[in-house]
Amino acid sequence: MEPSVFAEKDIDKENYERLTKEINAHIEHYYNEDNPKISDREYDLLMQELKRLEKKRPELVTPDSPTQKVGGSAKREAGVLVRHNVPMLSLSDVFSKEEVYEFVADMQDQLQSPEFVVEYKIDGLSLALRYEDGALKLAETRGDGINFGEDVTANALVIPDVKKKLKQPIPYLEIRGEVYMTNEAFERVNERQELAGKRMFANPRNCAAGTLRQLDTSVTKERGLSMFIFNVQQSRGMEFETHTQGYEYLKRQGVPVIENYRVCKTADEVWEAICEIGEDRGKLRYDIDGAVVKLNRLSDRQLLGETSKVPRWAVAYKFPPEEKETKILDIEVSVGRTGRITPTAVFEPVRLCGTSVSRATLHNQDFIDQLDVGIGDYVRVYKSGEIIPKIREVIKERRGALVKRFQLPDTCPVCGAYTVREKDTADLKCPSPTCPAQVERRIINFVSRDAMDIKGFGAVYIEELVRRGYIKDIADIFALRDYRERLIEEGVIGKEKNTDKLLDAIEGAKGQDAYRLLTGFGIPNVGKAAAKALLKQFGCIQSLESASVEELLEVADIGEVSAKCIQSFFAQEESQRMIARLLEYGVNMKRIEQEGESERFAGLSFVITGTLPNMSRKQAAELIEKNGGKVSGSVSKKTAYLLAGANGGSKLTKAESLGIPVIDEERLLEMTREDTDAAKE
Repeated sequence: MEPSVFAEKDIDKENYERLTKEINAHIEHYYNEDNPKISDREYDLLMQELKRLEKKRPELVTPDSPTQKVGGSAKREAGVLVRHNVPMLSLSDVFSKEEVYEFVADMQDQLQSPEFVVEYKIDGLSLALRYEDGALKLAETRGDGINFGEDVTANALVIPDVKKKLKQPIPYLEIRGEVYMTNEAFERVNERQELAGKRMFANPRNCAAGTLRQLDTSVTKERGLSMFIFNVQQSRGMEFETHTQGYEYLKRQGVPVIENYRVCKTADEVWEAICEIGEDRGKLRYDIDGAVVKLNRLSDRQLLGETSKVPRWAVAYKFPPEEKETKILDIEVSVGRTGRITPTAVFEPVRLCGTSVSRATLHNQDFIDQLDVGIGDYVRVYKSGEIIPKIREVIKERRGALVKRFQLPDTCPVCGAYTVREKDTADLKCPSPTCPAQVERRIINFVSRDAMDIKGFGAVYIEELVRRGYIKDIADIFALRDYRERLIEEGVIGKEKNTDKLLDAIEGAKGQDAYRLLTGFGIPNVGKAAAKALLKQFGCIQSLESASVEELLEVADIGEVSAKCIQSFFAQEESQRMIARLLEYGVNMKRIEQEGESERFAGLSFVITGTLPNMSRKQAAELIEKNGGKVSGSVSKKTAYLLAGANGGSKLTKAESLGIPVIDEERLLEMTREDTDAAKE
């Protein structure tokens, strides 16, 4: 064999391993964590690349290849695992008119005058319902698609579209559908999340998936899930000849089925139906991400069967990434916690990937100039990763004579201080430490969960307290009790009960561990992990305050840039005055030693995956850190141990491939009781 052929095979193998690891990681994020890191389109392109490589080099294909699997893994968060009666397979994806026509032609070659049903592909979470003698007995998620799903019956029972009893009962019926959120319900949930100071959901699909796995059914009920049925999986006591006959029976039972489906006989009719669905996409009250084309006659489906992953009798046409045209109404300028000035385009609202968007960052003046965008321009807007709104391009042919060019101001829009351009960057900054905009964002960071964790201290209160002059720096938070009567009278926080609740939370925060205080200072490059390491080394804020750069560099993971940022912060007179006032108000400045603390895991890095039997991942991480170890989010050659629970996913696969020791919860607890040397072996 020629050397070049050997080289090409090595490259193919490397590409195959890279792709499988990357796709498996995204499967974990999407199915098991309900937290996708890339858009559906980007994921589809990776899968297409893998399929092309497997077609070229079939000997590389392994049973655990992403092309051979369905969905994610079944989890135990919302209920016990249950075995599927009927596999909940995925569909083959197609992306072009040519592929749709090929599918139709293939069906026509194999079958006698096949009929096709074209229907919406709802962007939600798959769920199967089992009825016995007309009564709902079980609701199960897709899980791994082949063997197991999760029992989420309790949550399904509070979804209005899920019927507890059928009007015309039969001995057994299993149906499959899609749980989703209407745009209106999604916006209501995010409004409540924002008001409560909680993390907002990225899109309706993520919200629906997380909600269906809730342990508290009252939360599921409050959020308002909906469901459409798209298939009769299995029936006893009534036979259906066609898919649409099944739909008609379900409609008579009051069961919602996919809306506006069409029966077609030719490729042209199928394509026309797909195009009509594409035109409907922006008008619906829920999200769709494509159209499904499936055979209508059930006997035809039975004849063709399925592969280990997909049925041969259906495909999903995936729409290209959604983009909308809109008009720039204004460019606003805001000031961040560090003083960075950011321009934001404000445009006529458009709906993208399930949410209404009307703003997109323009980053800095260089970006504005490169994009060549002005107020009054028409632009194409999309969502990066189906989450972050961005401007694709300016539609120059629609540019009018009244378009206004935009230039960032040379003074801060909030406090009026002259701005400065950071060295070697395109960023403008407000240099004033007393700028109200910077104060607001510093306070928001200070009270956040990772810092002082002051419950109920939301951004709305902070903005109002800064605006009215109650808060000018972090220390002012602990002086608010002195103004209790005035705060109640002015209704800044609310009535007496709400005001006292927040003031009590502030009082309680005085006793927090000093690492939280240090995190809350917002020193560049000093997050929670670095703050813990620094306080472990120096013991208290005052010792850290007087540390030299050389002493700071002795702390693990503190580099020269971080060390200089720390020293610069404590050298400022403003910081020194603030710390003195915090001491005066009784805020704890010392590290709190935890009971059972040790250095057993010093220098060791752990990664946690899967569902542990008796503790949450957070509890496991706290235990590891209490014993001197570090917890990382991803597996690498530096990982000492992978702590794995049920359904470890791609992290487990990667750890095994790198030869990293895999331990369970029981072994971790044993290690915390062993002596230091034994734990590190």
